[in-house]
Amino acid sequence: MNHTFDVVTLFLLLDIAEAGSLTAGAERANMTPSAASQRISKLEHGIKQPVLTRLPRGVQLTEAGEILTSRARLFRREMRAASGDLEAIRGLERGSVRLGSFPTVSASLLSDALKDYHSRWPGVDVRVRSAVRPQLLDMLHSSEIDLALLWSYAWTEEAERSLSLEPLMEDQTVLLLPIDDDRRGRDVSLHDLRGARWIIRSNDHPAAEVLYRSCRVAGFEPDVVYEAHDYQEIEAMVAAGVGIAMVPQLSVVHHRPDVTTIAFLDTDRVPTRVIYIASLARRQYTPAMYAISNALRGAAERSAQTPAGSDRTAVGTADKDQRSSSTRAR
Repeated sequence: MNHTFDVVTLFLLLDIAEAGSLTAGAERANMTPSAASQRISKLEHGIKQPVLTRLPRGVQLTEAGEILTSRARLFRREMRAASGDLEAIRGLERGSVRLGSFPTVSASLLSDALKDYHSRWPGVDVRVRSAVRPQLLDMLHSSEIDLALLWSYAWTEEAERSLSLEPLMEDQTVLLLPIDDDRRGRDVSLHDLRGARWIIRSNDHPAAEVLYRSCRVAGFEPDVVYEAHDYQEIEAMVAAGVGIAMVPQLSVVHHRPDVTTIAFLDTDRVPTRVIYIASLARRQYTPAMYAISNALRGAAERSAQTPAGSDRTAVGTADKDQRSSSTRAR
């Protein structure tokens, strides 16, 4: 026969056994002797046998009482250990968080955030899975990851309403040139690049769409001469003089010494993307999730203070305030 045991009553029985009397045990359990007696009687009725033998002085456990107190003692030990574990998690002495990311942000923003995170909370385990945007969304919905770093352009399909989105930063789109390019430091608008040869990520990549949309707004189709697999390949081809490129700023945060970046004029309406932290709307943040979010926000703030690129001359006369007000991704 299965029995449902009341944990409070089991711990009361253990207190009575350790104190040697019902009255002393009730005091340990912070209840009156009458309430304690009623609980023990209800337990005995439920299991259809006594757990205590009342003596002139104190009580003695029956065989059933011995079995229950031995189990209760083990359970109380585990609960105390669990309480210690929870306190350690609350204090970020231990715990874990599963994070989804994508290569561009992993090599820049996330790496900076993780340095800070691991130095402050070395006992908290961070597991990262790098993937493309649709896979990150799938992993969030299947609870394979707790949080995801995602990007969004103005035309990007809106994430489902079941997601909570926390914007981190705007990742500006910049022009990538060889370090010795004559256009470096000049007042050049996107219209002036009509005859340029362009290097892009593969044609179905979002960064390629940024180029095509921007050039069409400027009234021309770009002359694409090279489709690259990644941004490292783009930088190499730009350095070799094959062409120029339009790239997200974070993709070249650790760029080669033989290339440089310059910002676009606000009037060129070159799209920028938003980087944000996503989680399931119904998901409550754990202390470790809060901590990694704080580390990411700190990294984003530092990134905004120290923009990528060795040449901070804008394409045109747009200053930092103008660049920060360029076309929003969302």
